[in-house]
Amino acid sequence: MNSRSTPFDELDRKIITALMTNARTSFAEIGTAIGLSATAVKRRVDRLRETGVITGFTATVKPSALGWRTEAYVEVYCEGAAPPRRLAEVVRNHSEITAAMTVTGGADALLHVRARDVEHFEEVLERIRQEPFIRKTISVMVLSHLLPESPEAGAGHPAPEEPRGGAADVR
Repeated sequence: MNSRSTPFDELDRKIITALMTNARTSFAEIGTAIGLSATAVKRRVDRLRETGVITGFTATVKPSALGWRTEAYVEVYCEGAAPPRRLAEVVRNHSEITAAMTVTGGADALLHVRARDVEHFEEVLERIRQEPFIRKTISVMVLSHLLPESPEAGAGHPAPEEPRGGAADVR
């Protein structure tokens, strides 16, 4: 995969949006919608994959169908300055952690945790707290989703438009 940044145009943006909405949409269907041939869409998708703009295609599965009925976010506070590499090692050891990131503010990291039930979540939380450099955690249980769930941030949402430059467009 090439990590260099590659500009993409409005047609690429429309292709990305179509694939984010439904990754199984055929190149022919996308082409018809945006005025390109299926071959031209395929070439663009191949380029977007090669340059790392498109990183993969996934199936979205309802977590509760897999037995994950409890969801929480956990703020992690570390003793001293825990390097992100060390935090990454810890979270990889817990299959219940579906997303993890370092953050600004008081906490050092934010974890998204899925569990079978509250008891399972409590057990996961205790395992996380056993790490010697973790000073404390603060958990927030999810009650309901106000927007549809997505496997990745931005999935299902259109690709943002490129800034149009010029003083008239700045607000």
